[in-house]
Amino acid sequence: MTGRLPDNEGGVDIADVDAIAPNFKRRLSGVTSTIIQLVPMQRALGQRVATLGPGLPRDLPHIRFRDLVSLWRLPAGRSHRVWHARRNTEMLPGILLRDVLRMPLKLLFTSAAQRRHSRYTKFLIGRMDAVIATNSRSGSYLEVPHTVIQHGVDLERFHPPQGAGDTIEAAGLPGKYLVGCFGRVRHQKGTDLFVRAMIELLPLHPEWTAVISGRITPEHKGFADDLKAQIAAAGLSARIVFLGEVDDIKPWYRRLTLYVAPSRNEGFGLTPLEAMASQTAVVTSDAGAYAEMTIEGVTGAVVPAGDGAAMTNAIGRYMAAPDATLAAGRRALDHVRANFALEKEARAIGEVYRQLLS
Repeated sequence: MTGRLPDNEGGVDIADVDAIAPNFKRRLSGVTSTIIQLVPMQRALGQRVATLGPGLPRDLPHIRFRDLVSLWRLPAGRSHRVWHARRNTEMLPGILLRDVLRMPLKLLFTSAAQRRHSRYTKFLIGRMDAVIATNSRSGSYLEVPHTVIQHGVDLERFHPPQGAGDTIEAAGLPGKYLVGCFGRVRHQKGTDLFVRAMIELLPLHPEWTAVISGRITPEHKGFADDLKAQIAAAGLSARIVFLGEVDDIKPWYRRLTLYVAPSRNEGFGLTPLEAMASQTAVVTSDAGAYAEMTIEGVTGAVVPAGDGAAMTNAIGRYMAAPDATLAAGRRALDHVRANFALEKEARAIGEVYRQLLS
């Protein structure tokens, strides 16, 4: 009943699963992206992890909800399994499975939030057997013992330019250098700060073009329309281009000379790592873990979150010196390879699993 079925691509036998990574959100998010990248690496390292829930690729190793009835039966040599939650909506079911249904589970939560937790969230976290923080700032908001494990980036998926398809010419855009801002188009992500910087800077730097990629949800359409109107009024519609949601963002990172992450608020924030792994220099706010992943003046620049003037000045310095910006991109690649490989994150999480299962 619980074995792999021919029509269940990516399905695995619950008897061969030591850790479950639930994903109870259909819409793509940073957490979902983390799971999609991390689980295959964990499996490659011999960690018997499977996902559970909607919104994930069918070929990702997974179990089905009906397999949960088999959680009372343990895998060989184990006294527990790990339930690895990353949201409140995943912590609560884990608590119910363990404490109400008495299933032999150890509960693990990864926290990325950089704010004081609600009383409800504190209650859930207090019921966990172990907690991971994705960076030191997130850890500072936790009132329980925790391990800091920073996210990593898949260095095979995100890599330096390799050919003509990784150039601004391939994108069919004007100019010689490309500066980009990727992520959902909304106030929280600072898209407006990027647009205002480009309106000020592009007239001074005719060799540069700017691109914005990311989903515009209905509730933020007015925000995006206002930005497009500002761009049109400045006569820059051909040089500040909204790409929308692209099917594959990876080539766009490789086409950039400079990546900008202007978020006002962030949990962790993977995009600067993805850019640096693509040999692209970065200018970021200090939201999320951006300041912990960027070396000031070496791989890019970090400015206070929400400070539009500081963001514009930092971007302007890099746009004024493209050769230095390209050199910063090469240093950024070395930095990510040395410190933020996805395998490093997977091994560290595997050690937490080992401690919980021993």
